Formats: sequence, C-alpha cells, structure tokens
Amino acid sequence: MIKLEHVSKVYGNGTKGLDDVSLEIQNGEFVAIIGLSGAGKSTLIRTINKMIDITDGSLTVDGVDVSTLKGKSLRKFRRKIGMVFQSFNLVTKVSVINNVLTARAADMSFLRIFLGLYKKTDKVKALEALDKVGILDKAYIRADQLSGGQQQRVALARTLAQDPEIILADEPVAALDPVMAETVMDDFKRINKEMGITVLINIHHVDLALQYADRIIGIKAGKIVYDGPSSAITEDTLQTIYGRKLTDDEFMKEKK
Repeated sequence: MIKLEHVSKVYGNGTKGLDDVSLEIQNGEFVAIIGLSGAGKSTLIRTINKMIDITDGSLTVDGVDVSTLKGKSLRKFRRKIGMVFQSFNLVTKVSVINNVLTARAADMSFLRIFLGLYKKTDKVKALEALDKVGILDKAYIRADQLSGGQQQRVALARTLAQDPEIILADEPVAALDPVMAETVMDDFKRINKEMGITVLINIHHVDLALQYADRIIGIKAGKIVYDGPSSAITEDTLQTIYGRKLTDDEFMKEKK
C-alpha cells in the first residue's frame, strides 16, 4: 500500500508542488491522476519512488518510510517500482531486447553489462515481457526502427522485466496518436488485471483516464480536489479540477 499523510513539497523557488496531500492507494489498484499542467501530478508520482524528496509529511510504501532511504537501500526499493516516462528513455541504437535487459542489470558488474553477458534466465524474462506487450517479434530490431507507440511498449516491457509490484507512469501516452495511445493503455490495464500490479498514471487525456482507471485523483495547485471512482466523475467535478468547463478537444486531451 502507498500511503501519504499530510505530504507537502516546496521547491527551491518557493513553488508548492504538493500542499498537505493525504491519500492511500491499495495494492492492485489502477489510478489515474488528472489536472492542469503545473498542478502537481508529476510531483506526486515522483515522490513515491523518491525521484523527488518531500518537504513535509510522511510517505510510506508497504510500511517503508521512503524519506529514510538512500544508497543501496533506495536502489533495492526502486527495483519493485517500475517507472515509465513520456520520452521512453530507450537506448535507440541498440536492440529492443538489450533495452529490456537493462532492467535485469542491477546486480551485474559494469563489464558484464558492457559485454552483454546476461544470464539465460534474464533473457527469457525479457522475451516474456515483450510478449506481454505484444511486440515479441521486434526483439532483435534496433529500437530506433520502431514507431513511438512501439517504443513506449518496449519501455513498459523493460519495466515488467523488473518484476515490479508498482508501476508509475508519467504521461506515458502524451506523445502518441489516439489509436496507439489506446493500445498502450490496453497494455497497462491488462497488466494491472492479469498480474495484480498497482498502476498509477499521470495523464492529460481525460477520456482515457475515465475509460481505463478504476479511480481518479484530481489535483489542483498541489491539493487533492477529487478522489473517487471514475464512474462518479461529472462535468461539475471536472470544472472543480480544471477551474472551468472543458471543451470537447480539451476533454480528449487536456493541453499542456
């Protein structure tokens, strides 16, 4: 379980990223965070794996106080939390399978990583992860030969190869066309349901958030202004989150 109690984050310039946020996310939930750019969505996501340190409050994951982690203990903690970014973060000049295998490199020496001396079990794990996102046939193609949507699925496969308990996704479909965005969201949903992995997504596409997530967290100026089932979202709720009524185009994709 992810638990935030009165969490705040104040950046060096005085900007409040989070303002007295309290919430619990149960194991196996699929949660989408929505709100305007600068509302605190990415800050919230990135505090969970300590990419961003909180300023005040308490943040625990399965009872572990995240703020106390550093060095080896932090690296070990992050192994069970996968992270998917908007920009894919792939090494584009190497093969798809080598990108996925980097998730298995935590305990390997630099020389073994450099020479590609992975265990057979690691290679099997990587191929299984690619199969789960439907691109096993692309395993030995260079990553830069894939479409944006395919590259994002490689990034998701790399995360799966970690054997994560939680997947954090920071705008994972923002750079994709509508058809591929739905394909990637289908992958997230299937992984959540079939593997029981907790999924927490920061997303600008309001329609996709409502379609795929079981629970919506609406954030405005660093504060939680809505937390409940996606089925309970109304136009009034969206107006509270965004400060105004969304146009049809903005409903499809809230502009950055």
